[in-house]
Amino acid sequence: MVNTCNELLACCLRGEPWTPEQLDRAIAVDEGRALLTIVVERLGDLFEPRLCRTYTELFSQVIRRAFPGLEARIRRNAEPPRPPQSTERVYVLSRVTLGADVAVTSVLLDAAKRRYPDAEIVLVGPRKSYELFEADPRVRHFPAPYARGGTLLHRLRASADLWLKDGIVIDPDSRLTQLGLISVCEEPRYFFFESRSYASDSSEPLPVLAARWAREVFGIENARPYIAPLEPLEPPAEITVSLGVGENPAKRLGDDFERDLLRALSETGGSVLVDKGGSRAERERVERALLPGMRTHDGAFAPFAAQIARSRLYVGYDSAGQHVASACSVPLISVFAGFASERMFQRWRPSGAVIRGDHPDVLGEVQRSLTYIGRHSP
Repeated sequence: MVNTCNELLACCLRGEPWTPEQLDRAIAVDEGRALLTIVVERLGDLFEPRLCRTYTELFSQVIRRAFPGLEARIRRNAEPPRPPQSTERVYVLSRVTLGADVAVTSVLLDAAKRRYPDAEIVLVGPRKSYELFEADPRVRHFPAPYARGGTLLHRLRASADLWLKDGIVIDPDSRLTQLGLISVCEEPRYFFFESRSYASDSSEPLPVLAARWAREVFGIENARPYIAPLEPLEPPAEITVSLGVGENPAKRLGDDFERDLLRALSETGGSVLVDKGGSRAERERVERALLPGMRTHDGAFAPFAAQIARSRLYVGYDSAGQHVASACSVPLISVFAGFASERMFQRWRPSGAVIRGDHPDVLGEVQRSLTYIGRHSP
């Protein structure tokens, strides 16, 4: 049945029309989960303006068929509003995934705080996202649960349940609005950063593009990514490591590489703290690769993010940790594999040593980066 979604994706990529029967079959596969992961995520990961239009057409039809009560809230193309001189409240929508909330959402939080110094700034999204900013006195939380692994109907219901009656809303291409497709406030109060198509002729990463958009729309110069988690209770480590891949096995290079990677880090003589991840499978992988003397973090991501911020080096796959290190100006080594397109690689790469997963000698590149960082560290 997954082939049904692959066939639908092929139609989208070729610019060919799909049939209502194709769409109904795709919606039915695993209660819509396959449609979201195979079709919707791939259309976004390619970062092509043409496919943004395809997504809008496709998912508008999905809403009409799967949740017709939500059709009245499908957004039409509207002229972007002018920001008000002042406002009592600014809602910034979470991107739901932690890495994106650091790389993109936090840039817009920074811009909102500076543009409206007297306003209440509200992060709308899951608790785990808010925990990355919990120590920031300017930011409070508006809970909006959204299950990444939920059914299509559950995710559409989460969008339907969200309506913000006051202030202005900044949307960084959030899953809460199904990538800007579903209204969550009156249109004159809504500001949408369509990250998939913005500056399509540029190879710059998303934090840079989000800052450019904030300058164009709100007149704020040099908005930056940041985190503000609560202080961790555990002692710091010199090297922090995450082998997490966000449920995408294409991002990892296998058990042998992970054991060799941790061995190389151990040989630096620095203390090492390894995150055990958010799933049983990740926890088991970490336990297989660990060496004696290495500490582990097992639990919520925000305390580990705080540990990254005070470490001297971060090492990991393309995951949330690399964006935390980049935002905190911590030297990093990122092994970047499994990207759907060259534009996706450019958009999501962090600032630091980025090693492509298709390099013929990834471990050798890691070791060379370790030597370089060691020589140039203060």
